[in-house]
Amino acid sequence: MSARDNILAKLRAAPRSAPVEPDIAAHFEHFGPRWNEVEALRHWAAMMRSVKTDIVWCHAADWPQRLAEQVKARPVRSLLLAPQTAHGALAHAALEHNPLLTLKSFDRVVDEWKDELFNDTDAAFTAVRCGIAATGTLVLWPDADEPRTMSLVPPTHFALFDTRTLHADFHTAMTREAWPNGMPTNALLVSGPSKTADIQLTLAYGAHGPRDLVVLAVLPHHLTVAQLEDAA
Repeated sequence: MSARDNILAKLRAAPRSAPVEPDIAAHFEHFGPRWNEVEALRHWAAMMRSVKTDIVWCHAADWPQRLAEQVKARPVRSLLLAPQTAHGALAHAALEHNPLLTLKSFDRVVDEWKDELFNDTDAAFTAVRCGIAATGTLVLWPDADEPRTMSLVPPTHFALFDTRTLHADFHTAMTREAWPNGMPTNALLVSGPSKTADIQLTLAYGAHGPRDLVVLAVLPHHLTVAQLEDAA
């Protein structure tokens, strides 16, 4: 009998037991991060900033103004948004008076304006489904109004994030957001601008998506920017 046969014989003769299903929920309940609201936001911000993400703290009343300021401060001459959405309409109203900016919407099939989309669209503005504090992540939920192309193609991505939807970890996000009840074709997990170090181990941004990520982090009314920045 060969060594291979001996090994296979031992494996076949070994006692078998029913597989044990891991209790993932219990694991995260006992070993998951324990943060209060401010601690979770500070950790999320530190993780995102560590990979060159710009975070702009704001509130529901002033985020359109802050978006306009960020766009004006950057070399953005065209911006893609979804004016048919509530947040897109507010953004459009805040930006439409900028004479140097052309606003675009995803109102055609890609093949009809592919060259313009890929070569003459500087930025895009989308909403965020939720965030994950442990890894410094944004979860994007593409749909017909904001297809994934909007957050993947333009060089700059402005993301509107309601920080009340920040979850401690990936498991908590999936559970509380009820992902098993239905997901888009592609849910996007964004933990900073696109980057790669495949070529000579030199870190380069914008290789497979936006090279600049600007997050408009909308705080609940009871939190102030000073609370986040004092120890962020």
